[in-house]
Amino acid sequence: MDVRVLLNYDASAEDPARVRAVSEALVVTKAASRVEGQSRASEAEVILAGHWSDELWKAAPRLRWVQSWSAGVEWMLTSDFAASPVILTNAQGIYATPIAEHVLAFLLHFARGLDRHVRHQPEHRWQHAGVVELRGSTLGIIGLGGIGAEVARLAKGFGMRVIAIRRRPDRPSQVADEVRGPEALPWLLSESDFVAVCAALTPSTRELLGEAELRHMKPTAYLVNIGRGGLIAEEALIEALRERRIAGAGLDVFAQEPLPPDSPLWDLPNVLITPHSAGNSPRSHARLMALFCENLRRYLAGEELVNVVDKAAGY
Repeated sequence: MDVRVLLNYDASAEDPARVRAVSEALVVTKAASRVEGQSRASEAEVILAGHWSDELWKAAPRLRWVQSWSAGVEWMLTSDFAASPVILTNAQGIYATPIAEHVLAFLLHFARGLDRHVRHQPEHRWQHAGVVELRGSTLGIIGLGGIGAEVARLAKGFGMRVIAIRRRPDRPSQVADEVRGPEALPWLLSESDFVAVCAALTPSTRELLGEAELRHMKPTAYLVNIGRGGLIAEEALIEALRERRIAGAGLDVFAQEPLPPDSPLWDLPNVLITPHSAGNSPRSHARLMALFCENLRRYLAGEELVNVVDKAAGY
């Protein structure tokens, strides 16, 4: 029996053929927009979702499995979909390499004073900036999943001490020097010279870092967020940066995206902003298609899928 697959994003010409190569049983359809996807969803048993809405899956009565385009799936988990029997898998691991490199770029930017040199260059100002070495500094990682673990691995290559918190601290880690549970957040913040926020956004982690938590950080410490903007109380972060209660922040994600032009974050001299681009890489799409095709093979064979999301937990 045919299995109908909907590629619900602006798929390349090669993507449908690559999916069909998994099995002759697959019938593949493309939809480049949310509206087009909704109109073509009625027969779909499987959806690779770059675009998503409640209306889409409710228009797909035969849907059994959705492969998310992204690692974070909070944008998909409405109450109705979370309660449904439809399997959801995410793209965990696909973006770990470029995002981890992005985190290290933030760290080096601040550690080597590049933020000040960038400001000085248009002024033709020859002025040294204070610097620190990553070697021997402590990196605290909030969320030691695929991305957090890759950040830790790269940081260890720079000779950093790596500490982390995660929901299940009993799971062994080959990359962090010490791992504790979520209750140890104040310890991690007070110990760290750099903090990388790599957690998933769930009801329990929304605004995980607020004013009280930020006050645990050293005034010389830098905060990096490549998780989700909702993990940090943005107004509290702005005040901490303005008052120099923390040294600076590298931010790739925000509570509202695109970041509004009138956001104070744009003009703070101790902030480096990137436009939710940490996962960008010319290799990311190939990795995603490889994951999807492997999961399709497993789906057709009745095997367990890779990266199944616990929809109740949110990741």
